[in-house]
Order: sequence, then structure tokens, then C-alpha cells
Amino acid sequence: MNLEKILSDLENRNPGQDEFLQAVKEVLETIEDVVKENPKYEAANIIERIIEPDRIIKFKVQWVDDKGKVQVNRAFRVQFNNAIGPYKGGCRFHPSVTEGGLKFLGFEQIFKNSLTTLPMGGAKGGSDFDPKGKSQAEIMRFCHAFMAELYKYIGPDTDIPAGDIGVGGREIGYMYGMYKKLVGEHTGVFTGKGRNWGGSLIRPEATGFGAVFFAEEMLKTRGEGIAGKTACVSGFGNVSWGAITKLNQLGAKVVTISGPDGYVYDPDGISGEKIEYLLELRASNQDIVKPYTYEFPNAQFFEGKRPWEVKCDMAFPCAIQNELNAEDAQNLVDNGVLAVSEGANMPCTPEAMNIFLKNKILYGPGKAANAGGVATSGLEQTQNAMKLNWQKEEVEEKLHDIMKNIHEACVKYGKEEDGFVNYVKGSNVAGFIKVADAMIDQGVI
Repeated sequence: MNLEKILSDLENRNPGQDEFLQAVKEVLETIEDVVKENPKYEAANIIERIIEPDRIIKFKVQWVDDKGKVQVNRAFRVQFNNAIGPYKGGCRFHPSVTEGGLKFLGFEQIFKNSLTTLPMGGAKGGSDFDPKGKSQAEIMRFCHAFMAELYKYIGPDTDIPAGDIGVGGREIGYMYGMYKKLVGEHTGVFTGKGRNWGGSLIRPEATGFGAVFFAEEMLKTRGEGIAGKTACVSGFGNVSWGAITKLNQLGAKVVTISGPDGYVYDPDGISGEKIEYLLELRASNQDIVKPYTYEFPNAQFFEGKRPWEVKCDMAFPCAIQNELNAEDAQNLVDNGVLAVSEGANMPCTPEAMNIFLKNKILYGPGKAANAGGVATSGLEQTQNAMKLNWQKEEVEEKLHDIMKNIHEACVKYGKEEDGFVNYVKGSNVAGFIKVADAMIDQGVI
């Protein structure tokens, strides 16, 4: 495998798509030895095939705002790879959404979904529509218009979207309602649905729960546990809420949250009514965390800064891609961090990742550590297919088992001669082998 040439050709075909190129480079660098040791992958040209999406659907969304003015947004669905199952991946509504950004997320989703061992391919979609500041009626009209185009390309055995940034239960409800009307079927084509019409318990919290479960498994390899540890968490959305909730349940003390305006440090710990307040704060659509300090005066707000300068035992970046850079990583290392478990997609820059690996920090990359969300989406699909609703304890137990199995796969393929587990390599190799072997089995189609 000529890695340099592959990456150069990919960059020439995808100029300016830095996040996508970053994600591909990380995967290819870690699977290079596996490809060289298995000539069947080069013979079938798997690398060149797996880094190209099966298709990219691009369309405009026309909708009418409350003032009667027609608005136009761009929308996409990147169906990346369905070798092991129907396409599966979230929809994101945010002004930052671009084709390149969704290709990065869709590519990551291939390996993340593979690691869950559930039959799900990789996809991602969304629009540059911003739900913030919009009325309920405007959001409904946009979601209906979005689905009036997307419905042609999805289905319970074809492509199953889910929520993501800017897409919660409300948006999924509106999109699912339009899908149901257009196709005349009440099928499990979306996950993250409302509990009373096909949704699964703990789905909103699942990504955060999974990141904590993965951190727990990493710590066990060094004879450590979560109880009594201090944790820094970034973000304050569903993933952060899930992580904070589970960390508290397991006896840890969470001391930070963050938003676009800066971060909050609460030395007393974020627990109990403070977690409930986070839900209120998020529901306010302000997208800022400073008001937390008005409600709880012992907390401090640090404007325009990230929480990674705070001393902690565990770090959970749960906000957005590339939020934690080399300086942040070095701060965490210098302050004695034991484990970093990514709740967001690729929240650490390559430089930060290398610092963690160089210093033998327990570092769980997003495609492994934050797979709990899509894993629970897969469990929701199973419940829909069986026409059943499992209890919370049953869903959580299955999620916990999946995260343990993902950890075991990472150890199997990532353990180095000195005993250190390179979870980046382990997750990439484990995810790749399953998808690549399925592609070979199915031939060139």
C-alpha cells in the first residue's frame, strides 16, 4: 500500500476537506501493517474503495418562515459503505454543515458501526439549517421540507438516520411524521424516536453512558476504577449529560462543563439538581454555559477557554471535533490525567492524540468510546423489528456488554509488546477487518 500516494490523490480529489482527510489519514496509518500482511486487501483494492462514499445525495430545502419569506438551505446525505448492513448515521442541523464535514463523519461511522458488531453500515447527513432562534412552526416546516426530499433514499432496510447536533426528539418527530405520511408505513426508519412511538429508553444518554463504560474498561487494565476519580467534561448537550449522569452513578466527581462562550469549573461537583439544571439550560437554546454560575455561585466561569487546564483524573471531550489541541493535551498530561475517553467525533487533534499515546495515557478514540449512541440506535431498530419495548435495565445491560466487547476488540488488535494498548490502532484495525472482509466476500459490485 503506497500510503503517501493514496493520501495525495485523495487530497487532490477532495480539496479543502481537511476533517475528512484527517480522519482517513488516521485510519490508514494504523491499518498499514495489516494491509501489507494480508495481500487479499490490496488485490481487491479495498483501500481505494473504502475511502470513497458509495454515493452523496445533495439537495436544496425550500421552506417558508413565520414572516412568509421563502428560505433555502443546503442538505446532504453521505451513504458511505453498506458492506455489513444498511446505512446508519445521524443527521446534523448546524450552520457549519458541509459536504466535507459529513464525509468525515460518515467515514468514521463505518468503523464505529463495525465495532458494535451490529449489522450497520456507515452514513451521515444533515443541513446548514440552524434550529436556534427558530419558532416551533419554522422548525416543523423545515423538517417536513427536508424529509420530502430525503425520504426517497432511506428506509428500514436501506438507510436509517438518527439525531445529531441540532437534531433531537422534536426534529426527529417532525421528520418521521412526514416520512410516515409519504410512504404510508409506520416503520423503524429513524432512531432516537419518541418513547411512545417506537423509541428506546436511554437512547438520549447512550453516547455519554458508552464513553464512561469504555473509560471504566480502560481503567480496569491498570487496576483502577471510576469511583473517587475527578472528571472534566466538555459540552453540555445530550452526550455530556449522559456522561455526567453515569459518572455520578459510578462515584466520580465531575467538575466542568463547557460551551461556545467558555467553561464552568464547579469544585463542589456537578450532580443532583445541577444535572437537572443542565437540561433546563440546554432547552433554553442560548447555547451558553455562563448562566450556570448565576444559579450556583460557588462555580467559576472562564470566558473563551476550554476546560482542559483543570486538574483531573479523567477527561471526556464531548463537544465537537478538534476541540482539544496539543496544548490542552499537554496540560492534561502534566496534571496527571489517567484516561481520556472521547464522547464526541474526533474531538482531539492529531497532535493531541500523539501526545496521549507518547505518554501512555489510556486514550479511547471516538469511533470506539462514543459508539454507545449508535449501538443503542441499533438496539432500537431491533426493538422496532420485534415490535417490543425493552426495560431501561435491559437496554443498559446490552449497551454495557457492547462497550465491553468493543474494548476487548481494541485490546486484541492494539496491544503492543510492552503491554500498552494503543486503542486508536486497535479500534481502526478491528473495524476495518470486518468491513474489508465483507467487501471481499461480496465481490466488486
